[in-house]
Amino acid sequence: MPIKADRDIVSTIASMRRPQLVTLLRRMRCGFEIDFSDDYINSMNVDRLRHIALAASMHDKAFAV
Repeated sequence: MPIKADRDIVSTIASMRRPQLVTLLRRMRCGFEIDFSDDYINSMNVDRLRHIALAASMHDKAFAV
């Protein structure tokens, strides 16, 4: 992925609030299943959700923000 695209993704994810992050994680299609329970997601702080969303975005070939 080009550096500019990486920066755009990082900036976009960094600006998202909890509801947007949860929606993004639920819609991502990676080479692995993202299967977190609602209780687990609700127990995570926003920074942790952002970290997981960023990591998952690196595996989602169709990721477009």
